[in-house]
Amino acid sequence: MSVFKSLTTSDVILTPFKVNKNFSFQGASAVTASNVGIDRFRGTNIPYISGSSTTGQITTQSQALIYNSIKQLYYTNYLSGSNGSPALTSSIQIDGVRVGQNGIQPSYENYLPNTLLADRYFPTASNDIIGVMSIPSNVFGEYIKPGTFSYTNTIATYTDNGEGGLISGSTKVGDIIYEHGMVIMTENDSTRTNRFVLDSNVTCSFQSTMTIYESQYKCTFSPNEYTYTQNPSAISGSANSGVVYDFLTGSYFQPYVTTVGLYNNANQLVAVGKLSQPLQSSNVTDTTILVNLDL
Repeated sequence: MSVFKSLTTSDVILTPFKVNKNFSFQGASAVTASNVGIDRFRGTNIPYISGSSTTGQITTQSQALIYNSIKQLYYTNYLSGSNGSPALTSSIQIDGVRVGQNGIQPSYENYLPNTLLADRYFPTASNDIIGVMSIPSNVFGEYIKPGTFSYTNTIATYTDNGEGGLISGSTKVGDIIYEHGMVIMTENDSTRTNRFVLDSNVTCSFQSTMTIYESQYKCTFSPNEYTYTQNPSAISGSANSGVVYDFLTGSYFQPYVTTVGLYNNANQLVAVGKLSQPLQSSNVTDTTILVNLDL
């Protein structure tokens, strides 16, 4: 026998929360394998010529385009100073106050990790180079958890400081864009940058971040509901007779609950919850069972 009871909107609570997963890769074959897809590039401040000066461990890209793309996306406000470029027009005011912190005008969206005063350096001289590691979104999820990135090659270990800075020891050597999975070395040291991009003996680890949603269903029934048991041991006659023992028909009998099923509007079973131990329903007050479903 099937018994259904509808839930109201007040019976359902949807709660989002963040979860993290650890990732760790070793060696070039592990980091750049097709099922991982972490690629490394060298960007160079040179004129773009199609087909020349290419870079990339998995995909082939122009060094000039890598340099210009990174500059445009993440450093356009910081080319004339690590704390931001001056306002384009000194007369820009809002309610009599100059726009920007310390008179600095943020003209571009450069994906800052927080509201602290930014500290970004980008090399702009001819032939200056940068190193870039690109982590795909199917690995880092919504963003890399701040403070969890680590990359070690044959000459140095690089970590993030939790505020968007890439550091080696106590020295800031670049930036990490958590929500894009981009790790950028800007210290303009050709030896260290080339090893950052090309070394095969490397170890890379970080934590991804995802939002999952927990649905809580409050299943409540009164003392006069669900008073029939479906346990086969309650049948007094043959298995198909449906006749239960006499003591099960009294007003004091309260069955035990072992399973809760959730149905959609078409009365199709979509989820089953098993109780850790049988729960006897009350004959004097409402019984409430909470079902948590994580998606």
